[in-house]
Amino acid sequence: MENSSLFGLSLILIGGVSEALFMLPAKWCKNWKFEHVWLMFSFFCYFFLPWLIVRVCVSDVAAVFAATPRATLVWMSIYATGWALAALSFGIGIDLIGLSLGFAIIFGLAAFVGALVPLLGSSGVSPIKFAAILICLFLMLAGVALCSFAGRWREKREDGQRGSYLKGVVFCVISGLLGATGNMGFVAGSGLVNTALGRGLSSFAANSLVLAFLCLFMFLFNGGYAIFLLVKNSSFSLFRPRQHAAYFAYTLGMGALWMVAFLLYGVGARALGALGLSLGWGVFMCTVVASANGVGILTGEWQGAPPAAKRWLGAGLAALVLAMAGLAAANMSLA
Repeated sequence: MENSSLFGLSLILIGGVSEALFMLPAKWCKNWKFEHVWLMFSFFCYFFLPWLIVRVCVSDVAAVFAATPRATLVWMSIYATGWALAALSFGIGIDLIGLSLGFAIIFGLAAFVGALVPLLGSSGVSPIKFAAILICLFLMLAGVALCSFAGRWREKREDGQRGSYLKGVVFCVISGLLGATGNMGFVAGSGLVNTALGRGLSSFAANSLVLAFLCLFMFLFNGGYAIFLLVKNSSFSLFRPRQHAAYFAYTLGMGALWMVAFLLYGVGARALGALGLSLGWGVFMCTVVASANGVGILTGEWQGAPPAAKRWLGAGLAALVLAMAGLAAANMSLA
């Protein structure tokens, strides 16, 4: 069991780093607008790649879905809709207040809610262990708050106060709260996973089916919104220039990084054991926040920032690491 937990934790950590990096190629699409990047990313990430994997790994997709309880698919659809709306709010919020503060608010809230809700519905956990897990979750929130404060110092220095700051925070909070529906979708998809496993499919193939189903809703909402912007702004012509051909590869890379992140999370969380989808989600989201800040440091985003901002950032990252270690230790003792 310890080897299985270590394996699952390793997959989740790698997945978290991948998720933190997925927006990086968007910086290279300098001559495209948001709607161009978001449409191609949505196509590759939420439609093409997940269903390509399913096509390769699953010979009879329709039969698996037909054998899955209808209630499972209904709840997955509800949670997938929430996750799709979270992605839209993510884009709007990040555009208004920036990556540093936006990532901390969104992923921190998603980590807290997504880990807490399945935990509250679990059974067989002693009060002491339950309290220890809650302490780790609140420590996670403290780390997110510290990183947020550090990010606000940095953005004040660079951009000054924005009139749309409060609006951006509201969208980020909405995205963070709805972002937890992604984890709930994975939890609800346990029935689909069990059906797939019962038909002889591998764990990877079974989790691929869950992710592909959830991503279908993500594509409809995000791709549809991007097309709406393309029509509104009459900007379809930017797809045509040959010098923009590399942008399609960059957005494919974005989709691949995102897909790898959640495929590894799905397999890794189930390898952690009974509470893997609760504790694994917290570890995954903390890794995303910590890695995103680390990438920001390495790429010079914090160069010239006030010493106080760097101290707040260091304290926040330390709190996140402690929270991850505590959650991992709790899962080891519960497995």
